Amino acid sequence: MPRFSIIVPVFKVQGYLRECLDSVLGQSYRDLEVIAVDDCSPDGCGAILDAYAARDPRVRVLHLPENVGLGRARNAGMPHATGDYLFFLDSDDTLTPGALRALADRLDELPGPDGPDVLVFDYARTYWWGGTRRNVLARVLAEAGAGTFTAAERPEILDLLMVVWNKVYRRDFVEKHGFRFPPGYYEDTPWTFPTLLGAERIAVLDRICVAYRQRRTGSILSTTSRKHFDIHDQYERVFAYVDSRPELSSWRPCLCHKMGEHCLDVLAKPDRLPESDKEEFFRRTAELFRKHKGGPTPPGLRVLEGGFTRYRAVRAARSLDLRARQVRAAAVVRLKRGWSNVHGHRPLDPHLAVYSAFSHRGVLGDPAAVHRAARELAPHIRGVWVVRADQVPSLPPGVEYVVPDSLRYHQVTARATYFVNNVNWPGTLAKRPGSVHIHTHQGTPLKYMGADLLHKPGARHGLDVPQMLRRADRWDYSLVANRHSELVWDRAYPCRFTSVRTGSPRNDVLVRARPGDGADVRARLGIPAGHTVVLYAPTRRDYVRGGHVDRIDLARFAEDLGEGHSLVVRLHPSLADGPARGMGLAELHRRGVLVDATTEPHVEELMLASDVLVTDYSALMFDYANLDRPIVIHADDWGTYTASRGAYFDLTADAPGHVTRTHRELAWLFACGGWRDEESAALRAGFRARFCEFDDGRAAERVVRTLMLGEQDLPLPVPAPAQAARDLLASS
Repeated sequence: MPRFSIIVPVFKVQGYLRECLDSVLGQSYRDLEVIAVDDCSPDGCGAILDAYAARDPRVRVLHLPENVGLGRARNAGMPHATGDYLFFLDSDDTLTPGALRALADRLDELPGPDGPDVLVFDYARTYWWGGTRRNVLARVLAEAGAGTFTAAERPEILDLLMVVWNKVYRRDFVEKHGFRFPPGYYEDTPWTFPTLLGAERIAVLDRICVAYRQRRTGSILSTTSRKHFDIHDQYERVFAYVDSRPELSSWRPCLCHKMGEHCLDVLAKPDRLPESDKEEFFRRTAELFRKHKGGPTPPGLRVLEGGFTRYRAVRAARSLDLRARQVRAAAVVRLKRGWSNVHGHRPLDPHLAVYSAFSHRGVLGDPAAVHRAARELAPHIRGVWVVRADQVPSLPPGVEYVVPDSLRYHQVTARATYFVNNVNWPGTLAKRPGSVHIHTHQGTPLKYMGADLLHKPGARHGLDVPQMLRRADRWDYSLVANRHSELVWDRAYPCRFTSVRTGSPRNDVLVRARPGDGADVRARLGIPAGHTVVLYAPTRRDYVRGGHVDRIDLARFAEDLGEGHSLVVRLHPSLADGPARGMGLAELHRRGVLVDATTEPHVEELMLASDVLVTDYSALMFDYANLDRPIVIHADDWGTYTASRGAYFDLTADAPGHVTRTHRELAWLFACGGWRDEESAALRAGFRARFCEFDDGRAAERVVRTLMLGEQDLPLPVPAPAQAARDLLASS
């Protein structure tokens, strides 16, 4: 008896069917059966299914004599299922890698001999043009906890998309209650509500298991047809189910509200109903709502208590309100522009500095280090941070800030003398004569940047290089930590700035690190005392839409590291809010397999807390080298990466440590202890001599004294690791 019976109804999807089946049969978890139901598809789907069944005994094909529709095709497959759990997968969607393994592991950790009745998991919409967007209500899964519950205990579970394919169902539970799919357009509705309401044990998996394909032509529900009237019959079936079970009667108001919202959403879509049918659809919706509401009407549904004429009037009023808001917004823009012009005619304030980092994400990176030094060495210079509104609660106490595009923002940026940033300021910010723009960059460059991207069209997708250079024209000073960076920035940004060999201010804390500096961070992350902490920090990929590629099986790597090790993972910051963490990282963190530190604001704290860095091509390696701790480069796609993005030197030939190209090599390097051997130390020493040249622990002080206070006698940094590197290389 397999663990999962995956039922796949098939109709006119010959262009997508192979990808769907491959995503299932190629799963690392093999205990499954596929019941593919050919719903009398007129294209080549039947032959494709038969070919797969001939190659893989786990595939069984049912050829229906006539087309019966999606719901009844699923019904046809259910009697043939022998698995513990039923999984209904649409034939144009796909399973994500490792999805079934994650589902099986989640089921195994739940108590009880039978497992939950329903296990709900996450999905991501994948668009025909290459974009990916995670379920916007993913937080419901994250907040549901590790145990099981009923819908009454967590009613927010009903807020999730009411579809059949984001859940697996215990087969005994389905058979006991006799759940079946009705015919019609909205056949998922009278399945999902009853199964969730009838389930005694619901569990969740906070992981993206299904890639929900968004076709360019849309789904069948996006066609204009009277078939959308089917939604009323389907909700009548839901109410009939509740009526047959008195213990569920309290759900009637909630379900009535769901019905009203769903129907109004269909009515509001311009491509669902013929214009001549909209009044009838509204009337039937209102009748159904009055029949079943059983309680007070929410404000958003009060429109159903009036007629269609009132509904149209409300819609028109909302449209007028939207236009009024747009007019007000345009007026505000003119006001801000005028406000900025007024202050732009006032003298610069020689005691005002404005800071920003990572597109206004907070007090971070090099600008934060410069700000700290300025508060100590130049307290007469008032420092103001530009911070996004959503990041204000996380600001340190006592930090003065302005929100982007606010009136105070325009006032401060019009008067400030000093501007410190690690990314470009917006194009709307004009550089005034006498102002000093200090650009810190975000690290030593390995991959192509700036004008060098003109020869890499894939890497500069969505990036306006000429505009980037116009913004860089405002730089007065470019900070560098090594001669390599100095040469690259001169080439990548052909502008009129002056390079300053200050070192990287953010690295001062690393250069000055003492034993035990990372202990507090380890404790906060829940890392046991005495563990060897492996920090894995991959970078994004330009050759993949969205930038995320799983280069390492994290669960396997954590297991291979063995007892006494903790794996800490930090994805590239640009991936923190996308679907990348939902592909398994968040679930592995919940289970304690690893620590997901992607949203930790201060990466230097993670570096201090770790014993070794594993990365691919992240600029973090150049900063980490200041700690003089082992670094491992996992370069399994170096050729692809350099072909798409470009690199200023061959990292695999001039690496800061050992280079691995397969998971087996990586696991063996840690198993045998090679990650911290003498060869590793020699490679790291040479790397530090080249790339930590000007980092001496006084970079922030040097920036403040020379560029803000105008002092001339501060000595240039001495390349501290160079002599040690020569000695070590000579002896190896």
